[in-house]
Amino acid sequence: MTNLLGAVEIRSLAQALNLKPTKKLGQNFVVDANTCRKIVKLAEVNSSDVALEIGPGLGSLTLALLDEAKQVIAIEIDDRLANQLPVTTKDRGFNSDNLIVINQDAMVVTELPIEPTVLVANLPYNVSVPVLLNVLENFPSITRGVVMVQSEVADRLAASANNKDYGSPTVKANWWATLKLAGTVSRSVFWPVPNVDSSLVRFDRHKPLGSQTEKEATFLVIDQAFAKRRKMLRSALSQLLGSNAEQTLISAGIDPTVRGEVLTVEEFLQIGMQLVNGNSTK
Repeated sequence: MTNLLGAVEIRSLAQALNLKPTKKLGQNFVVDANTCRKIVKLAEVNSSDVALEIGPGLGSLTLALLDEAKQVIAIEIDDRLANQLPVTTKDRGFNSDNLIVINQDAMVVTELPIEPTVLVANLPYNVSVPVLLNVLENFPSITRGVVMVQSEVADRLAASANNKDYGSPTVKANWWATLKLAGTVSRSVFWPVPNVDSSLVRFDRHKPLGSQTEKEATFLVIDQAFAKRRKMLRSALSQLLGSNAEQTLISAGIDPTVRGEVLTVEEFLQIGMQLVNGNSTK
């Protein structure tokens, strides 16, 4: 068994760096090695994988990934943590050549030096959805992944149509992937202990449902539909589809009197295609 980090080591590292975890960066570090192993196992990481990790922090999950993957790419916004990670890797007996650290904001990263195949990350709670959507859109080589997020967000990401948790994050993620809940994580495995519950979401990629132009049009429809989620679609989409909203929806095979929350991503695409094809009148 390789030398992973525990609570004592995490606190010692933080003290050495004079690091006080900040809410702004969503810093809650995992201090339980078994939880890290569980997450890596759920993602089915193997020796042929290049794993992408976002927000590695002090390296708990990074080391568990290095235990199984061929290489790990870690994106870390905090300079001190980014600089420390290769040192920790080496100190714990791992080959630091198998680790690439990128000191950037994961929200804006669209290119990587090598193609990742799997995403495994404890995502900062305040940016978890946009970061996940950015990864799904920009790194098609990633075939699957497991992310740890706030339980409320996990419920939304894994929700199905006609469910109170179903919203634009779910529908947009479904453009690229199928998502499901993969378990819960105890608050006690974090330092500092968060005041929210955490859950794991597993995703498996499928082909994008349409072209980039169709995606952009569909996402416009999704945003409008959920901005006014209590309204019928013909009303919620009237600004986008114009005076002919009802007929446009009918042409797309959609009942104009339903709400957006009952539509699947494939049905939203049908409306988006009407926009692309110019079948709506302002």
